[in-house]
Amino acid sequence: MAQQAKPAPRSQSWPEMPGARGSGNSEETTPRRSPPRGNLAALDLGTNNCRLLIARPEGAHFVIVDAFSRIVRLGEGLAANGRLSDAAIDRTISALSICADKLRRRRVVLARSVATEACRQAANGAEFVERVAAETGIMLDIISAREEARLAVLGCQSLLEPGEGPALIFDIGGGSTELVLLEGEKNGLRILDWLSAPLGVVSLAEAVCGHGDGVPGRAAAYAEMLDRMRNAFSAFAARLPRGTPVRLLGTSGTVTTLASVHLGLPRYDRQAVDGLIVPADAMRDIAQRLSTMSLAERMALPCIGDERADLVVAGCAILESILDIWPAERLGVADRGIREGILRALLDSAASRQLG
Repeated sequence: MAQQAKPAPRSQSWPEMPGARGSGNSEETTPRRSPPRGNLAALDLGTNNCRLLIARPEGAHFVIVDAFSRIVRLGEGLAANGRLSDAAIDRTISALSICADKLRRRRVVLARSVATEACRQAANGAEFVERVAAETGIMLDIISAREEARLAVLGCQSLLEPGEGPALIFDIGGGSTELVLLEGEKNGLRILDWLSAPLGVVSLAEAVCGHGDGVPGRAAAYAEMLDRMRNAFSAFAARLPRGTPVRLLGTSGTVTTLASVHLGLPRYDRQAVDGLIVPADAMRDIAQRLSTMSLAERMALPCIGDERADLVVAGCAILESILDIWPAERLGVADRGIREGILRALLDSAASRQLG
C-alpha cells in the first residue's frame, strides 16, 4: 500500500491560497520544483460519494492517470440513528476495496485518504475507520470541517473568475455544506471567513420527509428545505460584505448536475461542465423546476437518473439559499474539489521533501 501522507495540523491558520487558471485533467501548481517520482493519490470519502484520483506529476503540473467514483450513501440513516448502518458500511468498504486495488496496480507512492461529515458525526466513525484499515489497508483521516473547506478551495480555486472584490466558493456535500469567503485573485487569494453548515443533500433530504409526492407535498417539502438552509446560513450571511457580489464558484454534484441540465447534455460530460460559467438565474430556474417534478420525472432526465433523483431537490434548495445570500449574476461550475486539493498539497509536500 502507498505511503499515507500525514494530515495537516488541525489548529493551523488559514494560508493564502495560491492558484492559477486551468482546465481539463492537468492542474497547475505554484511550486517550480522537481516533481516526486511515482504516482500520487487522493481519496475523498463523503457522506454520499467515494471518489479517488490517481495522478502522475509532470513538472509543476499533475496529470490524472486513473479515477474512481461511486455513490455509497455512507451517511444514509445517520441523522435518525447517530450511527453508520451495517448496509452503508458494507457498500462503502466494497467501493474502498476497488480503490485499494487501483492504488496497488498504479504503484502509488504517496496518498492521502480523508473522510468527512458522516464519519465526524457517527458514534461508530472511529470503529469504521479501523475496519477500513484492516480490510482494505486504506488509512482514512477524519478531517475537520475547516480542513475540508480548505482542501475544497485549494482544489477548485483555479476556476474562480478574475476580478476585484470578494468571492464566495461553496461545496455542497452529502452531510454538510461549506461556504468560504475570499478576496484577491490567483496567487493572492486570502480567506476572510468560512462556514460549515451540518446540512448536505443526504442529511437535508432525510430531515425533510413525510410531505408526500403530490404537487402540494413537493412544494411544502421544498419550502421547508429552503427555510432550514436560510436558518443554517443566517449568521454567516449577516457577516457578508454588502454591495454587489462579483464572483461565485460552486463545486459539488448538485452544481455539475444542474449545469448538465442547463446544457441539455444527453449524458454527463466533465469537459463540457468543468469551468463552465452559467447565469445564476438560469440555475435558479432549473432548481425551481426540478423541485416541482415527481421522482419519476427527475429520474427520466439523462443527467440525473436513478442515483441522484431523490437527492437533487435537497441540493437545489441549498443552491437557491446560497444564491439568496450571495446574489451574483454568474455562477462558476467546478468538477473538482477536495481530491484535487489533496493532490496539489501532496505535490508541493513531496517536492519540498526532495529539496530538503
